[in-house]
Amino acid sequence: MSFTENMKQSFNQVADHLLGQLKNGEQANVNLNAEESLFVRFNGNKVRQNTHVEQRTLGLLLQKDGKTAHVSFSITGQAEEDKKRADFWLSQARKECDLLPEDPYQVPIKNNGTSDSTFKGALLPDDQVISAITNPAQGTDLAGLYCGGPLISANKNSQGQSHWFATENFFMDYSLYHGEKAVKSVYAGTAWNQKDFDANLALSKNQLNLMDRPKVTLKPGAYRTYLAPGAVAEMASMLSWGALSFNAYKQGGSALQKLAEKEKSLSKLLSLRENYGLGLTHRFNSLGELADDTLELISAGELKNFMTSSRSAKEYGVQGNAADSYEAPRSLEILPGGLKEQDILKELGTGLYLSNLHYLNWSDRLNARITGMTRYACFWVENGEIIAPIADLRFDESLYDCWGPNLLAVTEFQAVDPMVSTYESRSFGGKKVPGMLIKDFKFTL
Repeated sequence: MSFTENMKQSFNQVADHLLGQLKNGEQANVNLNAEESLFVRFNGNKVRQNTHVEQRTLGLLLQKDGKTAHVSFSITGQAEEDKKRADFWLSQARKECDLLPEDPYQVPIKNNGTSDSTFKGALLPDDQVISAITNPAQGTDLAGLYCGGPLISANKNSQGQSHWFATENFFMDYSLYHGEKAVKSVYAGTAWNQKDFDANLALSKNQLNLMDRPKVTLKPGAYRTYLAPGAVAEMASMLSWGALSFNAYKQGGSALQKLAEKEKSLSKLLSLRENYGLGLTHRFNSLGELADDTLELISAGELKNFMTSSRSAKEYGVQGNAADSYEAPRSLEILPGGLKEQDILKELGTGLYLSNLHYLNWSDRLNARITGMTRYACFWVENGEIIAPIADLRFDESLYDCWGPNLLAVTEFQAVDPMVSTYESRSFGGKKVPGMLIKDFKFTL
């Protein structure tokens, strides 16, 4: 029996057992996150770490006497052992409820229906991963992390709700180095295609060759700038820091506060949506609420929706949209435009080509101003031709400018930017974004 099949069987047994132990006046919600992952870390195009990880975590939300307790614990995949663990942690949750105050915005547990999706990938066999990556990278200083295998999320509650989502995917998050110079890329998906990886690697090698030219040091100022999808993805990540949260908006902490209140506007070229059709994550949240396949967030520069959890909906008397408690996009898409890939350098003319950005933070949240640094494969371009790599620059730019009147064009192609976080476990979700051509992108150092 495969990891996924075993996990489905054991989760159902343990969750049903736990829910069957509830007493009168108790309601519960049970979440599963599980993975079977191969991790291979590379440095100098050699294997530095080769690790196989299996982990399974249950999260229990217990409601009792108007109070809400949360506990989480590891399980083994062996039903009888896991039932004992569930009994123990249920008793702990009851004790916690006895000590807690009543929860004024408790969201009642209800049956949000059922769903069952399992997607089988075409991953590299474990014994072929190393050669598939190191052979085409021979002669380079490649550093990075390959991670792949089954990834599972499931949910059940005491009202009969049941959701199951399992997928098999991978990512190869890597950089090529030449001394202090580097180019970064990621290749990810559900089916490994060696030709596609080789082409991805060849593009990185070509960019690294361009990095071998003497650096150009630019003065602070505003420059015509092309942001490649990797750079746009970093900027879009900032929207998860409360910018699209309804709760943050009501508390005055959303970076898009002025957009919501019509004090500021964004370009008609800009449209964002939550799109679960990308297949990057499941539609159900931690409460098991099923979101619509798509949710317009910004359409032609106008804010259409915040991410609104049921808890915020109850607190503020509005309609929720099945956002999770942290109210951030889980499968964000920035819609494409009309700029063709072959025309990017021509349309840029003279200015900056930025492949990546890093160390981003809000420098002025209420004015949607972001600061950060250029990173990896960033070039000075003259008359539509790449001239040289640039010395690192710090930017300080408001979304109301670069995604407002200074947004000149959006590419017709998009790139998927998967979640590559593995701090506690592999993550679901990601983004699909285009490139953007900006007038007067501002650099301060």
